[in-house]
Order: sequence, then structure tokens, then C-alpha cells
Amino acid sequence: MKVRQNLYIERSLRDALDALVAREGGNKSRFVNAALEDLLAKRGTKAVDDLFKLRLDRISREITSCRSELGILLEAFALFVRYQLMVTAPIPESDEATLSIGSERFERFISQLGRQLASGRRSLSDGMTWLDADTER
Repeated sequence: MKVRQNLYIERSLRDALDALVAREGGNKSRFVNAALEDLLAKRGTKAVDDLFKLRLDRISREITSCRSELGILLEAFALFVRYQLMVTAPIPESDEATLSIGSERFERFISQLGRQLASGRRSLSDGMTWLDADTER
């Protein structure tokens, strides 16, 4: 059911509404109704948007912090690997015992890494006690 309203609007708005009706066809009431519906719908969503904005801003800050920390960890790891490769002498191909020990240690490392990732434990959070008792230090 439609209700008649007498409203006062700016002359410039009336002229723009008249031009819109002339261009699009229809009547002024249809355009005013659509504009009011849009305005009222946006005001209702603004409160929700304001609530989400605070949360999204916090999440964004946390992601930025995580990226920074990840960059530091990757840089530290890269420097450690570079240092380790520089100070470790190459193993001769003929030294099968050393190659065998190295392969065994690597397999234990990969196995431990898999168990650690599957369990959700992290080395830095538990005092660096991630090595099994049987792993050589």
C-alpha cells in the first residue's frame, strides 16, 4: 500500500529528478522509492561494516606481523645454511661410511620433521627440544 507524502526538496534535486524521469521513463515516485530504499539499506549495513572493519584491521596487522617474522626466520635460515656450507668440508665420493651416516641423519631429520609437523609441535615454542633421544647432536 502506498502512502502519499508531501516533501520539500531542493530545486536542483527536483530538476535532476525531472531529467531522470524524462530520460528513463516512469514516474518520480518509483525513483524516489528506489533511492530511499538504497539509502536505508546502506545505513543498516554501515553498522555491520564498522564491526567488520575493526576485526579486519586487526587481522591485517597480525598478517603483516607474521610476514615480518617469517622474513626474519627465512633470512636466519638462509644465513645458517650458507655458513654451514662454507665451513663444512666436502665429503669425498669414495667415503661411503661418511655418506651413509649423512644419509641416515638426513632421513632421521626428515622423519622427525614430518612427525613434528603432524603433531603441531614447534621447536621454538618448546625450548628447542625437538630432537629425539636417539638422534645424534
